[in-house]
Amino acid sequence: MNPNPFPIIWSIAGTDSGGGAGLAADQRAADALGVHCCTVVAGITAQSTTEVTHIEATPPHVLQAQLDTLARDLPPQAIKTGLLGSAENVRVLARFVDQLRTERPLALVVDPVLRASTGAALANEELRLAYRDLLLPRATAITPNQAEAVALLGDGFSGDIPAQALALRALGCEAVVITGGDAGATGPQGSLSIDWLDTPQARGWLGLPRENTPHNHGTGCTFASAMAAALALGWVGADAAVLAKMAATHALRHARAVGRGVGPVIARAGFGTDPSLLPRLTLGAEAPQSWATRERGEPPGVYAIVDSAERVRQCVAAGARTVQLRIKRPSLTPANDAAWRAHLAGEIRSALAAAESAGATLYINDHWQQALALGAKALHLGQEDLLALSPAEQAQLAQSRASGVALGLSSHSLWELCRAHALLPDYIACGPVWPTTTKDMPWVPQGLDNLAWWAHMAPAPVVAIGGILAPEQLGQAAACGAEGGCVVRGLGDDPTRTWPAWQQAWNQGRQRPASAVPELPHPTLPGRAG
Repeated sequence: MNPNPFPIIWSIAGTDSGGGAGLAADQRAADALGVHCCTVVAGITAQSTTEVTHIEATPPHVLQAQLDTLARDLPPQAIKTGLLGSAENVRVLARFVDQLRTERPLALVVDPVLRASTGAALANEELRLAYRDLLLPRATAITPNQAEAVALLGDGFSGDIPAQALALRALGCEAVVITGGDAGATGPQGSLSIDWLDTPQARGWLGLPRENTPHNHGTGCTFASAMAAALALGWVGADAAVLAKMAATHALRHARAVGRGVGPVIARAGFGTDPSLLPRLTLGAEAPQSWATRERGEPPGVYAIVDSAERVRQCVAAGARTVQLRIKRPSLTPANDAAWRAHLAGEIRSALAAAESAGATLYINDHWQQALALGAKALHLGQEDLLALSPAEQAQLAQSRASGVALGLSSHSLWELCRAHALLPDYIACGPVWPTTTKDMPWVPQGLDNLAWWAHMAPAPVVAIGGILAPEQLGQAAACGAEGGCVVRGLGDDPTRTWPAWQQAWNQGRQRPASAVPELPHPTLPGRAG
């Protein structure tokens, strides 16, 4: 049994005698995420902030000796590769990855280092082909910049960046992040640093405002190493990319000049609790043009979720000021579809009238187009609903938002939080906080620690949802910084009798000392190390 209490990653990369990129940057990124990094030297560079004058590949037998020695004592949860020096070193590594995977799960993050930021070539044609043919099929994730993605695919490939990612995944990569921070800051996107994310969990542009610094040496190394560290901590690919984006941007903010040329980025702890580092993830392939903002939404408070207009009337009569109408669509045949639509319209009309008469806000879940047609002023959409929107429906939803319609969105993971962030909602639901049987979900419960992190980091009020069955739980959610808490089954048969206890617990929770915010949340989908 491994006595090391920290997840272990190996960085198999080159040295940078200037202390900027390669193993030096990888070590800083690992420290920032709290994992132990074993440094395996695959190449040696004579390098400064202005030039690379010599590259020497580690002899394959020396690389093999390092791997064998480490495996007996410090087996990794993840490996990150950088400069590998020679095609033979790639072959050594490929065989070793296969061997390790017969013994335990192992994530492999490949940063295909083909050229230094100074412009020096770091790989010949044989090495480029070895990356493509031997490492890409074994990779959990690859993190090329735009030039490296084109080089890996070859001169005969034509296609935009999303197409490049699809083609790279077709070569065997589980996940691809084509980083764009190295691209020129020109055009309407010049104020943004955007990376194209293509993983089994999510696709889209992952973006943050560009950091205006000339010192960016080691950014790619930092991103890849942070992603490997996040995978070792148990995150799935899309969430690991979010954490890598945050860590790399934070490192850029702490970049420093140390010589006459491009200085290094400095990864450090603390990125996980800075709300300005939470990226946005687009719904589709259209690149974002700007970093828009909007006024923060009103806190929802105690949030009742019901399935009929009659229940809406009961809740607003009891004092609820935020209610969601969630009527699930039954299995339909053409014969009863019209009757169902008529019934739904009647329920929405009656619920809207009841909420309006009480001065309450009514969010309509699922049936957003019909709700808009009937005059609804607030909608709630789940992540599945968002992904099902056509471009025309996205435009319709955006137009309704511009006219003042409020929007609440669900989130269960970091990438879903980032996707919600991109849509500037009035609130973001965080769930499930506790285990719930209301809906089948693959998610690990968020717990109060993740809820506190969500409430601290989210750009909109956070609503706690999932497994809230007793008033004390609602008070705990409020103490975590949530600005709303959902009550479903706990309303009972008569909300006028149960509501006062829920409201009292909420009010008392808001008066408690604020809960501590963890440096990082815990994963909500089981990854390789989960």
